[in-house]
Amino acid sequence: MSQLLEKLTMPAPAKLRDLIRQIRSVRTQAEERAVIEKECASIRGMFREEDNTYRCRNVAKLLYIHMLGYPAHFGQLECLKLIASPRFTDKRIGYLGAALLLDERQDVHLLVTNSLKNDLNHNTQFVVGLALGTLGNICSVEMSRDLAGEVEKLLKSSNAYIKKKAALCAVRIIRKVPELMEMFLPATKNLLNEKNHGVLLTAVCLITEMCDKSPDALAHFRKQNKMVPQLVRILKNLIMAGYSPEHDVSGVSDPFLQVRILRLLRLLGKNDSEASEAMNDILAQVATNTETTKNVGNSILYETVLTIMDIKSESGLRVLAVNILGRFLLNNDKNIRYVALNSLLKTVQTDLNAVQRHRSTIVDCLKDPDISIRKRAMELSFALVNSNNVRGMMKELIFFLEKADAIFKVDCTSNICIAADKYAPNKRWHIDTMLKVLSTSGSYVRDDVIAHMISLVSEATSLQAYTVQHLFRAIQEDITQQPLVQVASWCVGEYGDLLMSGQVEEEEPLQVTEDEVLDTLEKIMNSSGSTAVTKSFTLTAIMKLSTRFTQTMPRIQALMDQFGSSVDMELQQRSVEFAKLFKSYDHMRSGLLERMPPLDAKVGSKGDGEGANTNGETTAVSPPASPAVKQEEGNALLDLLGGGPSPAPVIPQMEKPAAPPAANNDLLGDLLGLDLTSPAPGPAPIVPGMSAPQPQMDMLGGLMDGVAAQPAGQMSANNLGIPSLTAYEKNGLKIEFSFQRDNSNANVAIITLTATNSTDTPMNEFVFQAAVPKTFQLQLQSPSGSVVPPSNMGVVTQVIKILNPQKAPIRMRIKLTYNYKGTDINDMGEVNSFPAALWQ
Repeated sequence: MSQLLEKLTMPAPAKLRDLIRQIRSVRTQAEERAVIEKECASIRGMFREEDNTYRCRNVAKLLYIHMLGYPAHFGQLECLKLIASPRFTDKRIGYLGAALLLDERQDVHLLVTNSLKNDLNHNTQFVVGLALGTLGNICSVEMSRDLAGEVEKLLKSSNAYIKKKAALCAVRIIRKVPELMEMFLPATKNLLNEKNHGVLLTAVCLITEMCDKSPDALAHFRKQNKMVPQLVRILKNLIMAGYSPEHDVSGVSDPFLQVRILRLLRLLGKNDSEASEAMNDILAQVATNTETTKNVGNSILYETVLTIMDIKSESGLRVLAVNILGRFLLNNDKNIRYVALNSLLKTVQTDLNAVQRHRSTIVDCLKDPDISIRKRAMELSFALVNSNNVRGMMKELIFFLEKADAIFKVDCTSNICIAADKYAPNKRWHIDTMLKVLSTSGSYVRDDVIAHMISLVSEATSLQAYTVQHLFRAIQEDITQQPLVQVASWCVGEYGDLLMSGQVEEEEPLQVTEDEVLDTLEKIMNSSGSTAVTKSFTLTAIMKLSTRFTQTMPRIQALMDQFGSSVDMELQQRSVEFAKLFKSYDHMRSGLLERMPPLDAKVGSKGDGEGANTNGETTAVSPPASPAVKQEEGNALLDLLGGGPSPAPVIPQMEKPAAPPAANNDLLGDLLGLDLTSPAPGPAPIVPGMSAPQPQMDMLGGLMDGVAAQPAGQMSANNLGIPSLTAYEKNGLKIEFSFQRDNSNANVAIITLTATNSTDTPMNEFVFQAAVPKTFQLQLQSPSGSVVPPSNMGVVTQVIKILNPQKAPIRMRIKLTYNYKGTDINDMGEVNSFPAALWQ
């Protein structure tokens, strides 16, 4: 009796609104914490006293405290007690607390399973709705298996309120336990015949989840249920329906249901001609009748465009979809413009001509103040470049490059280089474009672009004088842009005699003396802004000028002596070696420093540039397409032939060879099995900006030079009679060898590797390695790419050259590495069935 009197005399706890008002009135975070701690202590005390009168009020306050970010886990069991209460108000707070405080990671959530099962069979629809809502939020795998049958029964209920909540709960159960999907398939049959929009919306969500999770369910809804006509009918009724205040949003009838239906149609129509044909008309109606002045209409149009692009739609419908995206580009909303550019970027590969019509609008987006829109517009602009519009597009993109943010410049310069190389109308335009890029991009240029520019100049014999004059003018004015200085130094070193001759057509010849040229190069060498790479280029250029110039020999020798004491080891070594040429090997100098032959170097693709260096960076990362092997991998490859003779060296063709120090010659000779004491076939020219090639490189280079420079038309006639060979075929990857022999050197066999992929997933980071016995010499050239496209839609090719002086039967060990669906795969094999025509 005394305890009862105490409870009656105890003051009632504060209401939720009073707690909120009290927390809002505090001025500091410390005061807020004090209020929360005091209230939590009071709530704990009442929980301990098993106070049923105010349990609902206390849990409600605890949930508010939880929303503020304070710990409230001590109220979990109280929520279960409220759920078990017969009163609806208690159940409502209890289920809300369970949804917020419980999750499947805590075992205590399993205690609510029995209460949920009871409430799912309750006579009151609102209690059933509470149970379904909570189950959809917190159900685990165990709860899904226990209660799936109850949810399936409720899906067949005649009550629309219960039916729509049961459909959403079924979505959660299928996500947790996909094998329970079959239980719900029969129940979905009649859901789309409902007139209640809430039931229709949740039914479409449930069917979409099923189709997304299971190909069998997708086939079931396509063929057996004939669902596409049903969805088309519902969508048509929505479009043609008059004003309905219950479902109208900004003048559009139930846009949420329309969007969901369009997404489901996209799944049903993908790779299915019959289903796609059935929905073509309704998609055209949606695209033409939807209001575009409000975001609601734009969201429906966007889903319509995605559906048209994903299914096997008619060409006219695809053009209509691209035109809708073109209208989006003119919208004032940044988000809509970004979405349009993103969608056009995905579409451009399949509907290039339709996207080309909106080229001017896309180019205008390059000037947008939003950085995300500029990035997407740049990517799309490069995708639109072709031989017909290359002049205009390059002009716009170079203008964009001049004002672009630093994060765009590297990708922009590389892509301009690729596009110019692919679509250049003539060499003069190509060189002018590259000169403009180098002069406007600063130091944001990848090394492969520099190598490509040098290669381009070396190939264009008639334009070398024109190019070197323009480059020399550029570095006279500005030596801060390192890529430009590197290319200019190389060209001045190679073509310094053309710079002095003034033999330039259509241009006023540059009046310059030998001393002025050396003054400029010396200024670069002494500049604190010049990188070590730039100084290496320039030092080699000065040395090369000793055979081009006639009046400044003493000054060049003095410069070599001066930099022989440089603190930079690379510059010091180069200078000492060059000075030694003057003193001890002057009779060989003109041959060693003669003009380089045309270089063959292609600029890397956009994907290959991820690891490429830009000027000023010191980290060097090899691109995935490179066949170069690290030393650790090389040692493994040398063991490929097992107990047989030592394999021959695998020497990939390198665009920028850098020689190891002379002290390592013996070690390198031991590794490669080469006799470094043998004289080289002849002195090799020194590549400007690089160290002199070591003898072992010269030996193989001399043997292979004739092959590398041999035109395809001069290959021997018996090549046509050598059959191809399947070297490897496993897991969808097929490697084929085709063969050629060369007239100029009958001991050299040329093998062209072709890799194809018959699976539906691309094979990334593809690398091919090979080894042959020591009696052969092997050279692997760079592959055409590092990704083998799926479904035999493309190939990766690579050229292998084998020197076989003893005309012995060829045998080869191969090693393949690639990434398939996120898994790294390594495999080895042996090829011994080469056709005898390769060496006989």
